[in-house]
Amino acid sequence: MLLNGIFAAITTPFYQDGKIYFRKIEHNVDRYSRTPISGIAVLGSTGEAVMLSDEERREVLREARNAAANHTVLLAGVGAESAIATLALAEYAASLSYDAVLIRPPHYYKPQMKPENILAFYRFVADRSPLPVVLYNAPVFTGYDMPVEIITQLAEHPNIIGIKESGGSLEKVERLVQSTGHVQYEVPVTEVFTAVTARMQAEEKAPENVVPVESLSATTTAVVAKPKLKTRTKNAGFQVLCGSAHQLLNALEKGAAGALIAFASVAPTACFEVYTAWKDRDPKLAEEKQQRIAAPSQRIVGQLGIPGIKYGLDLNGYYGGPPRLPLLPVTADAKQEIEKLLSDIRN
Repeated sequence: MLLNGIFAAITTPFYQDGKIYFRKIEHNVDRYSRTPISGIAVLGSTGEAVMLSDEERREVLREARNAAANHTVLLAGVGAESAIATLALAEYAASLSYDAVLIRPPHYYKPQMKPENILAFYRFVADRSPLPVVLYNAPVFTGYDMPVEIITQLAEHPNIIGIKESGGSLEKVERLVQSTGHVQYEVPVTEVFTAVTARMQAEEKAPENVVPVESLSATTTAVVAKPKLKTRTKNAGFQVLCGSAHQLLNALEKGAAGALIAFASVAPTACFEVYTAWKDRDPKLAEEKQQRIAAPSQRIVGQLGIPGIKYGLDLNGYYGGPPRLPLLPVTADAKQEIEKLLSDIRN
């Protein structure tokens, strides 16, 4: 499966009392589906997944899936501390027809998380997961930085297709691209080289829609033909996704396939403009677009975190709302700062 382009790590909306605001999941996902980004990741770190019960996680996955457009690539965050719990959520995501699963490493029993433990965990899940696996390295949250050597070994697994690398090291991004370059396989894509997933192919084979047609004499039915999905193949290999918007352009230049970033939930089009300028081989424009998002993304995502991201959503036509306790909303001073940072990046 192709992971090129920009993916937004989306938030989970809450009411003021902390309950999940399902209508706003639908609102946000529908809007993301209308932007030029490649897809969304539901229940990553930005989605406050660790704040949710298992049942709540399933409900969020279901609501986001129902709201997404067919062309939007859907990644489900299913990481848990045990392999069996992770697999159970991966199987649930598959039942909803997600396209891939995003899995952070277990980290609570940190002293015992040796290379053999991490390898065994991911191989157990990848062997059994009905969906392709995307690794997720986020040492700022887990306190564990997956070594290049372990990632390289896991990249050889046929059901592990890429990684979101959020460690902040461009050197590591480059090393990962180089060390996994021997992993090569063909994936289906559209005629303009966008992703074609197993779900999209299954929907292509589904029966055509039959709708009632009113006439003067009687009610009949008519078959509504679906647009034909024309595909070709592309060599993809193991795909490295940048996890930080302020490093996006540099990561692409180091060989990253794209980015899975929280700032794309605030300003998806602004992030996409960096990618498309780089893809069009316009370095001057790409640098200009990168500088436009660098400071806002570093401050809002890197320092203010989820409360800052959610206020940014409120400013840009999405629903942010409050974070879930123990996280607190941003202060009035921080709100003014975010408003200034996003003054040139309003959707």
